Amino acid sequence: MNSLIDKYNIPGPRYTSYPTVPYWDESNFNTELWKKSVTQSFRESNRDEGISLYIHLPFCESLCTFCACHKRITKRHEVEKPYIETVLKEWNLYLNLFDEKPLIKELHLGGGTPTFFSPENLTWLLTEIFSKAEIAENPDFSFEGHPNNTSREHLQALYDLGLRRCSFGVQDYDLQVQQAINRVQPFETVKKVTEWAREIGYASVSHDLVFGLPFQTMEKMEFTIRKTMELQPDRLAFYSYAHVPWIKGVGQRGFDENDLPNGEEKRKLYENGKKLFEKLGYIEVGMDHFSLPEDELYQSLINGKIHRNFMGYTSSKTQLMIGLGMSAISDSWYAFAQNEKTVEDYQKRVENGEIPVFRGHILNEEDLVIRKHILNLMCRMEINWNDHTFVPEMKNTLQQLKEMEKDNLIEIGENSIKITEKGKAFTRNVAMAFDLRMLRNQPETRIFSMTV
Repeated sequence: MNSLIDKYNIPGPRYTSYPTVPYWDESNFNTELWKKSVTQSFRESNRDEGISLYIHLPFCESLCTFCACHKRITKRHEVEKPYIETVLKEWNLYLNLFDEKPLIKELHLGGGTPTFFSPENLTWLLTEIFSKAEIAENPDFSFEGHPNNTSREHLQALYDLGLRRCSFGVQDYDLQVQQAINRVQPFETVKKVTEWAREIGYASVSHDLVFGLPFQTMEKMEFTIRKTMELQPDRLAFYSYAHVPWIKGVGQRGFDENDLPNGEEKRKLYENGKKLFEKLGYIEVGMDHFSLPEDELYQSLINGKIHRNFMGYTSSKTQLMIGLGMSAISDSWYAFAQNEKTVEDYQKRVENGEIPVFRGHILNEEDLVIRKHILNLMCRMEINWNDHTFVPEMKNTLQQLKEMEKDNLIEIGENSIKITEKGKAFTRNVAMAFDLRMLRNQPETRIFSMTV
């Protein structure tokens, strides 16, 4: 395995979309084209499957130095109300594009720190959102909570609004690691919020762990995993730390890079962590994600319904996902669009009556074909094609994949490719072979984190 790590540990995308954001063709994108794609997608899919909403709540009281999210650090909670007012105005701008009430099937509150906002303000936000929509049967509503500031009142208020899944960012339980990433939270705190969620009735509780953080060792990682198992979360995300300080600036330079595990050490953290998860009853359901067999995410994998988008892996699919809030990314299937990246620019655009997107990409026919293939690799670890779903240039891709076949990472059939158990750790590398936009225009500077 070590020689494979050396061979395949290269910078690469995480493929929550195709094309990936650095390869969006912004020159052929504008807001009017974006609105047309939203209207088209809404008309095609609203009644059959509904829409997804992602609401970005960017505020945090302190900076976690491992974080690559778009956020605003402040302790001033008076920012909550004007921000929510802007999100609701943005929602109204999208409602004006629809010819009927939207059916909301999926909703996720992300950040930042959604539980920075008071339970009362979160209730106000979602009550207003829901008042102008219909709710699908058995919706998938979730939020991210910070264990240090998620109260029982937060959990109860969001449960009363229909949210049934919550995820808590744990990262690591070792104090030295926590201090290095400026995220000190005792196990007892995580235990308390997890137990509250279960007492209230949440159907699924997820914990996020991160490998590759400064000062992590095998012993510390095993300690974190075994402490996590004491709480038996229904789902686990086991993320690779994406060290991209050249993109994210000061935040990720809060520690010496020599304190980070090297490529081989980092892969051992993942491999041993994965073995321990499986030994303790968890099943790998997708890249970086594990769940108990009873969880809906695993059931969606078995039923062939698992999906991946900018919110990560989900147990159901919608064609249209609208992102509300600063920096949020939307997906109409035919196009992507991202909102303004600062609170001030975002609020100014909305106050001017504009949908606040500042960049995006309109997918052409080739993009749509490649997108389906990469999505199938991410969700099902295999792809099949025929004459109607094969881009001629993919013949070169098949040649590139011969080396991976020799290394037993994939199996190539007459009209199919399947990622082997050994190859799952290199899913991103397999997907990169299909990324025609990147292959035609290799970056001159480093723009992605390492695949390992």
